[in-house]
Amino acid sequence: MLLRPRQKSFVDRSTTALNNIGNTLSVAPTGAGKTVMFCSIVGNFVAGNDRKAVILAHRDELTDQNCALFQSIKPSIPTSIFDAKTKAWDGQVTFAMVQTLSREQNLETMPAIDLLVIDEAHHAVADTYQRIIDRARELNSDCRIFGVTATPSRSDHRGLGRVFSNAADKITVGELVGSGNLVPPHTFVMDVGVTTDLTSVKKLGNEFDME
Repeated sequence: MLLRPRQKSFVDRSTTALNNIGNTLSVAPTGAGKTVMFCSIVGNFVAGNDRKAVILAHRDELTDQNCALFQSIKPSIPTSIFDAKTKAWDGQVTFAMVQTLSREQNLETMPAIDLLVIDEAHHAVADTYQRIIDRARELNSDCRIFGVTATPSRSDHRGLGRVFSNAADKITVGELVGSGNLVPPHTFVMDVGVTTDLTSVKKLGNEFDME
């Protein structure tokens, strides 16, 4: 698969940070092709050697989609899935469900890996993810950690610095619109019948009074 120029620079910058620092977070909006990019990074990392990688996701659909796309991009690299139904480590790249792998009895079966990829990496500071990260580093202190997300800011304001010491790249919507890869976004506001009701709600500054 041929990457667009901005996708290639994203892959190159992320790979450089992984090699030089050992961990990195890269940010890209919906529509940028995050899955294609991190699959390219993983494929390049394990191709032609005996390195092993794990790609984490928090939903079955994402695990299946990520695996299917990776197979279409890098068909020569063997894959496996570790979820509630299938628990296999025989692939060079394993696509794992966080909720399943984070259980103690499952973590004990995990082999040493060289690269841990966290899809939707804003979840990375959650306890389930931390157990997996700690186990990966316990088995291989040189294991690289790569995160990718469209939304690095968490609503609970917990920073991602515990996992990622740097950000390799950030693609913006403006970049993609300017390059013709995304159509300009348009906002539509729909009245669902509550506008009149909301006029009686007290405001504090520009925000509604939550009380």
